[in-house]
Amino acid sequence: MTSTPPLSEFTPRERRLIGRLRTPSAVQAWLNALPYNTEPGGATLRSFRRVIDVGTAHCFEAAMFACVVLEQHRYPPLVLSFESIDGLDHVMFAYRHNGRWGSVARSRDPGLHGRKPVFATPRALALSYVDTYVDYTGGVKGYAIADMRNVEGCNWRFSPRNVWKAEQYLLDYPHRKIRPSRTRIATLRARYVAFREAHGIKPVDYERRDRWMPIPKEFRRAEGLPFAGPVWRARRT
Repeated sequence: MTSTPPLSEFTPRERRLIGRLRTPSAVQAWLNALPYNTEPGGATLRSFRRVIDVGTAHCFEAAMFACVVLEQHRYPPLVLSFESIDGLDHVMFAYRHNGRWGSVARSRDPGLHGRKPVFATPRALALSYVDTYVDYTGGVKGYAIADMRNVEGCNWRFSPRNVWKAEQYLLDYPHRKIRPSRTRIATLRARYVAFREAHGIKPVDYERRDRWMPIPKEFRRAEGLPFAGPVWRARRT
């Protein structure tokens, strides 16, 4: 297991940023303002250091950034990893505060960003993403909480190169299965498709939205556009 690096290993610019971003909420706000990495030049898996250098991040890179920054504020570098039925997995930073679990994340989907620390268990946190993971093809089938300090042969904190071994560590990590109701997922998918066809943007009006961290401003155009109806508000299975 790797140890937390001392501040002396960081550049002055990195130290200033770490000093500013002392909480998960502060890190989430910083990531929300960062352009999402659409990988226009090909696939990337950048370290914390490279995220700062380049100024963009996708979900995995944002998780690495959050791990490194918040590790300096005594949060273990834990990630919540999701497996999806369409192979488009998702990774985020996970943490505990006052015995409750929350997360920090960046995504191209509004409902896959951070969650407030209000969940009693990692599974409860993971289940809060099941509905918002559903799009044209996606759906959660498993989750895991993994400690990035156990990654071997890869400097995911400072490497100037892509950190593929860190990704492989999560791909190989045992995930716990999630089996949501097929009927509910089918209903959600139909509603998602209908919303996209009607509005051309992604929905944000999900149940328990009050448990979300603030989302990036590019998704706020969908606020006030109803994704839900009477059937959706009925008791879940």
